[in-house]
Amino acid sequence: MRARTVLISLVAAGSLLGPAAPAQADAVGDVVVFSTEAQALDVYSDPSGCQRLPAVAHVLTNRTDKPVRIYGNPFCLGPSVAVQPGYGTHVPGGAGSFSA
Repeated sequence: MRARTVLISLVAAGSLLGPAAPAQADAVGDVVVFSTEAQALDVYSDPSGCQRLPAVAHVLTNRTDKPVRIYGNPFCLGPSVAVQPGYGTHVPGGAGSFSA
């Protein structure tokens, strides 16, 4: 019973404190991904949230106004590398992702 009371209190406190944080604005601009010479560039305009990278992605260029985070998995979880606006980086092949 005590655990239930604590849980309800935490949920109530979270619902009061959650809206107090300002919402993050989406990135404005493009994230451009180069995969191979045989295919067109993948362009993500005004990206928001987690985006899965193409399976053969090779280079990501951040042309947005905010940093983009690169992950080694398709879920945008765990360790990441930040790519600042105007810069690019090699990306992990296979099942990587990015978030803006």
